[in-house]
Amino acid sequence: MLNPDVIERKGWCPGALRPMPSGDGLIVRVRPVMGTLRLRDLLALESAAGRFGNGQIDLTRRCNLQIRGVSEATLAPLQAALRELGLLDAEVAAEAVRNIMVNPLAGIDAKATDIRPVALTLGERLRDDRTLWNLPGKFGFIVDGGGALDLAAERADIRLTAVDPDGHFALGLDRPDGIEWLGCVAGDAATDLAMACATAFIGLSGSRHGRMRDIGDRDIATIRAGVEAQLVPLSQIPSHHLPAARVGLFDHGASQLAIGFAAPFGRLEPEQLGALSTVASQAGITELRLSPWRVLYAPVNDAPSGRRGLEAAAAAGLIVAPNDPLLRIEACPGAPSCASTRLDTRATARTLAAHFPQNFSGTVHVSGCAKGCARSAPSDLVLVGAGDRFGIVRNGTPRGTLAGEVSLAELASHPDQIFRCKAPA
Repeated sequence: MLNPDVIERKGWCPGALRPMPSGDGLIVRVRPVMGTLRLRDLLALESAAGRFGNGQIDLTRRCNLQIRGVSEATLAPLQAALRELGLLDAEVAAEAVRNIMVNPLAGIDAKATDIRPVALTLGERLRDDRTLWNLPGKFGFIVDGGGALDLAAERADIRLTAVDPDGHFALGLDRPDGIEWLGCVAGDAATDLAMACATAFIGLSGSRHGRMRDIGDRDIATIRAGVEAQLVPLSQIPSHHLPAARVGLFDHGASQLAIGFAAPFGRLEPEQLGALSTVASQAGITELRLSPWRVLYAPVNDAPSGRRGLEAAAAAGLIVAPNDPLLRIEACPGAPSCASTRLDTRATARTLAAHFPQNFSGTVHVSGCAKGCARSAPSDLVLVGAGDRFGIVRNGTPRGTLAGEVSLAELASHPDQIFRCKAPA
């Protein structure tokens, strides 16, 4: 049984064993291994979300799922259902430490290294090594194989990036101004060195720091000294390219195809979850992969079945068009789901999406409060809630300097002016 004292504390990363309270009940986070779910497991989660929560499932930026609206009375039966599906860890700390992002098209994209064996070993080591359970709750890892949907733009404390077809990885640490690359390591030793860096971080930081980017250069030098004997210099820094699209049909040749479809603001509503069975039947889908962009990816057999699957996804209200403005808007759950705001952030975000100017190509973040839970990186335009109004931030985060403010009435009557970051007259 969950300790009532734990339920009352707020602000941690929720789990299935240690949920977090919100305005609509407990949030239960499910962490599938390598962000991959069998379709039948997702449909079982749909049923569990309806029986033990409010039916809503959120996709997170860490490649996890969150079931909302769970009560103290329904928590135990939900955990039992997760255990039966193999989605429940044995202990709270083992669950909390498994923060790993991997390429959603690993094993499908022929131009990417299949990093799943390394990521699987890393997850097992994190689960089994009790020393590593002392890592902070938000501390995370990336194992990146490159390809069409690489993870170079995502942040994590320790990064392994494939640099050649022979299985060598670049090892990097997150710093305030970007990645500090330590060197190159063979794949069979990559996990060992990532673990060594994490263990050194624990020894250096104690409880003083939550992230690798928070520690000083002297501590980074100490971590480097502990692993550099097993590294060789990088011949070149891992490159990054902007993807042509993150939704739609991905055809990598040699019968390696997948489709990607996004949930608006990362939320799968009950009717959309039910429609996923239709999508699956249209495209022969047996598994779904999560991503840090809140896009679901699924391997398909051929292009015609993939297109049928995308048509079914679009009919269910999911996003399949690369130019859909909703793909450029992040919005937290807002009211009434979250008690930290009185503002309906997602209704506001839909209003903005309907009025995107043709000359606006940036990103938008609508946050109910200054915490900025939906997005940590800067956005071109940020609306941050304060009371019954939104403050406006340009090229920043919800904690940035306000360029103006706007009421809900002004926002409804002059949404196009918001993109110029000026409050309507």
